[in-house]
Amino acid sequence: MPLSREQLAMRAAKELRDGYYVNLGIGIPTLVANYVPDGVEVVLQSENGMLGMGPFPFEGEEDADLINAGKQTITEIPGTAYFSSSDSFGMIRGGHINLAILGAMEVSEKGDIANWMIPRKLVKGMGGAMDLVAGVRRVVVVMAHTNKEGESKVLKQCTLPLTGKACIDLVITDLCVFEVERGVGLKLIELAEGVTVDEVKAKTEAAFTVSENLTTVAV
Repeated sequence: MPLSREQLAMRAAKELRDGYYVNLGIGIPTLVANYVPDGVEVVLQSENGMLGMGPFPFEGEEDADLINAGKQTITEIPGTAYFSSSDSFGMIRGGHINLAILGAMEVSEKGDIANWMIPRKLVKGMGGAMDLVAGVRRVVVVMAHTNKEGESKVLKQCTLPLTGKACIDLVITDLCVFEVERGVGLKLIELAEGVTVDEVKAKTEAAFTVSENLTTVAV
C-alpha cells in the first residue's frame, strides 16, 4: 500500500548521515526532523538564518518567533546559531550543506526537478530551491507518485517551469524509491510493501531500470 506522509519522512530520514549539515524543504521534508535515526547527529539548516533546528514543538509549547523558512514553528537545540539569510545562502552556494530533502511537483528521468510554480497561479517566487539544487552536494526528493488526477509526476520531461536540471540523486515516492544517475536515468531500488513493479510501471511516464537487488521500503 502507498506510504503515508510520516512513512515518507521516515524513509527520507534514512538518508541522514552522522555529521551532516542538512536543509529540509517545506511540506513532507520538514517532518524528517522528527525521525532522525538514533545515534545520528545532524545539524538542520534553514534559509531564513538558523543552524541547529530541532523537531516540531508539542502543542502549547510553540514560540511564534521561532520559525523555519516555511513559517512553521520549530524548536532549537543546544548550540543553535542565528544569522542573516545572506549568510545562510552563502553556506548553500558555497557547497557547505551535505544534503537537501525537497518536495516536488514533477521530476524527470534525467534528474530534473520542478517544484516552485504552476503557470497562471500566483506564487511568491522560487525561494531558496534554485540555490539548494545547485549548491548542495546531494539532493533527495520526497513526493506523491501521481497528482490528484492520477497522472504520473515522474516524467520523461518536466512540463512545469524547472527549478534545476540533472540535479537530484534520489526520488522517494509513496510507491517506491528511484536512484537517479544525473543526466542519465532512473533505477528502481525499493518498492512500498504490497506495491508491484507492474503497478509502478503503469503509474510512471519516465523510463527506468529495475535493480537486481530490489528491496521493500523499510520504515
